[in-house]
Amino acid sequence: MSKVLSTLRYSAEHEWVDAASPTKVGISQIAADALGDVVYVDMPEVGAELTAGEPCGEVESTKSVSEIFSPVTGKVVEVNQEPVDNPAVLNEDPYGTGWLFTVEVSEEGPLLSAEEYASSNGGDVE
Repeated sequence: MSKVLSTLRYSAEHEWVDAASPTKVGISQIAADALGDVVYVDMPEVGAELTAGEPCGEVESTKSVSEIFSPVTGKVVEVNQEPVDNPAVLNEDPYGTGWLFTVEVSEEGPLLSAEEYASSNGGDVE
């Protein structure tokens, strides 16, 4: 089963957020495993204003293209270049070097605890 980190919170659309400020955003291992081999990542630019629940990028794999939905409302302050240069990092380390971007959060969207997310999606909480 896919790993779900207990220290993170998750959106129903499979994005995760940490508790730091600015808030780091990524996709869950459940999402990465379902996508298969990731070959391209498109993310918002620094300075972009995001709205919780709205699309803000996409992840393309050998199987499909999936939108990235912002789990929070706020301003993008940093974009991680690693997944752009090496999209496979989303499959290899979605909670570590595969994080996507950070946001100065003004409002959170609906987020699930690790236990709620794992229960709904079949992951193992660690």
